Amino acid sequence: MSECGGSAASLAQRRAGSFQAEALGLERQIQRLRWQCRRGMLELDLLLNRFLDQRYAELDSAGSADFERLLGYQDQILQDWLLGQAVPADPALSRLVAAIQDCMLEGPRASSSDAGAER
Repeated sequence: MSECGGSAASLAQRRAGSFQAEALGLERQIQRLRWQCRRGMLELDLLLNRFLDQRYAELDSAGSADFERLLGYQDQILQDWLLGQAVPADPALSRLVAAIQDCMLEGPRASSSDAGAER
């Protein structure tokens, strides 16, 4: 019996360690991307960082790669896309631009404690 309990505890510790490593990896990735979100235009900084803070963690690996690819474009192109003056030809980038625009329009997300206070 004790072996079974020890194995379960060991498995739980490994899973917790894996989760912590994954969270740390995501935080490092976000820090690296935050640096890339620094642009020559304040408007782009604000839009990209807001998306990074509020929605980036929800992206799958393809979405994360698309976001990094998006950051490789020149500021003027990004501004045209994000302000709706042009649309990316690439469907994946077009979806990502739409998600960034949605994030901009919806405002900050309320935390669960804020939601309870509104009632």
